Amino acid sequence: MATPNKVAAVTEITTDFKESNAAVLTEYRGLTVAQLKELRVSLGQDTKFSVVKNTLTGIAAKEAGIDAFDGQLAGPTAIAFIKGDAVAAAKSLTDFAKSNPQLIIKTGFFEGRSLDASGVAELAALESREFQLARVAGVLKAPMSALARTVDALRIKLEENGGEAPAEEAPAAEAAEAPAEAATEEA
Repeated sequence: MATPNKVAAVTEITTDFKESNAAVLTEYRGLTVAQLKELRVSLGQDTKFSVVKNTLTGIAAKEAGIDAFDGQLAGPTAIAFIKGDAVAAAKSLTDFAKSNPQLIIKTGFFEGRSLDASGVAELAALESREFQLARVAGVLKAPMSALARTVDALRIKLEENGGEAPAEEAPAAEAAEAPAEAATEEA
């Protein structure tokens, strides 16, 4: 028989799964309370790192339609529910795991897809969302910048010539007339 506390815990975990675009299942055996606090701070405001009960988490995952954690819910378990930038959170988790080997990244899911530990590491290796957006903005801005520089160079050249067309166009016109004169002389 389910107690009201367990029903509330399953409901909360189910809600966390449904509201998150990613989640990472970890084992935290051997970490101190201070280390867990440090990890929570490094994950930021958009990620909730919760120590969970395995049985209740299994039920909540099934209710949320997530099968990524099947067979992985054993031992002391904590889940990072990521609502913001999944790449930044995955980087924080993998960096923390490198400096604290007691944290073991088991599995995860990202946008409905299951990830194993290496998948989480690959997600962490991606560039941040802000960096990718800046790169796209730079690519989109480059042609406009080149056009602006070209127009400005033409403006400067016109100002130097007193508003007249550049002198470079005259030799091109003379070159076009030269072959026509040569053809009439030969005839």
